[in-house]
Amino acid sequence: MNGIQPEAKRPLNEERRRAIIELVNQHGRVLVQELGHRFGTSQVTIRKDLEVLHSQGLLHRTHGGALPLTSGALLDPSLREKEKLHRREKLRIGQAAARLVKESQSVVLDSGTTTSMIARELRMLDKLTVITNAVNIAADLAGTSIEVILTGGLLRENSFSLVGPLAEDSLRRLTADILFLGVDGFDVHFGLTTPNLLEAKVNRVMVEIARRTVVVCDSSKFGRRSLSLIVPPTEVQQTITDSRIPKSDLQFLGEAGVEVTLV
Repeated sequence: MNGIQPEAKRPLNEERRRAIIELVNQHGRVLVQELGHRFGTSQVTIRKDLEVLHSQGLLHRTHGGALPLTSGALLDPSLREKEKLHRREKLRIGQAAARLVKESQSVVLDSGTTTSMIARELRMLDKLTVITNAVNIAADLAGTSIEVILTGGLLRENSFSLVGPLAEDSLRRLTADILFLGVDGFDVHFGLTTPNLLEAKVNRVMVEIARRTVVVCDSSKFGRRSLSLIVPPTEVQQTITDSRIPKSDLQFLGEAGVEVTLV
């Protein structure tokens, strides 16, 4: 019996692990609890699966789940690549964020695909000032009644964003009612991160000049860390994300006084 049992289990284990790899590559992140429910097995078994796949170099093991190999701290995908990911979630986040904005306010929009969704929703408003370091967002708002302030700076090809001392200095001369900040990683125990050092510095200035900072990101960004820290979670007043956010992260943010809006 002892000699037969492992052979009987092996195909099932291999099949499940192949499915896990497909899921993590498709969704950008998987959670132990969700995988346990999906495959009808214990979280202990799932953790063992993730450890095996991590040791084989097939995914990155993280606290509470796993990420695909393409989620390294230095990875800096282009805006066009990001646009293909989690489009429905980003659309709903953009709609929820736009509802927070009132006419006659000044709004800072960071560069990114989620903030681009917000910009398109804001086109409906008549009296509004948008401050941005994203060339594509400025172009999207051109021809509307919205007043657009585009920072100067060095153009980053991947993100169409302007960074560097010129961008930082121009932002420091302004104030804003609300900042919508997109991030590449949101580790609730560490903070908001991005893979580019210059982008992180511009983002920090945006937080400084805004009365309220709202992080806008889909749930795949939670549990991730990119190279450069922007600010810790304590600098954030609100987060808008989708309902797949890990429950432990949701609880942590609530206890930290960060308002969370799920879409």
